[in-house]
Amino acid sequence: MTTSGLDQLMSPVADCLDEPSLRALVELRADPASCERMEHLASRANEGVLTAEERAEYDTHSQFAAFLGILQSKARLKLNRHG
Repeated sequence: MTTSGLDQLMSPVADCLDEPSLRALVELRADPASCERMEHLASRANEGVLTAEERAEYDTHSQFAAFLGILQSKARLKLNRHG
């Protein structure tokens, strides 16, 4: 699915959230251990030494980060329109 397709699918999600939920979503961050793991995997990816299992984990995290980023962007836009 393209980013624009994903973007269109997520608009209704942000539209159904109230202001406190939108603010919580915008402020959501990964825990330090997850960030450290992603940095480790990114480093190994840059070196070209990821195992198949690590590649799958890295891809999953990357896809989720993109999903969350778009959803947070939608939440920010909605807060700015009503804020």
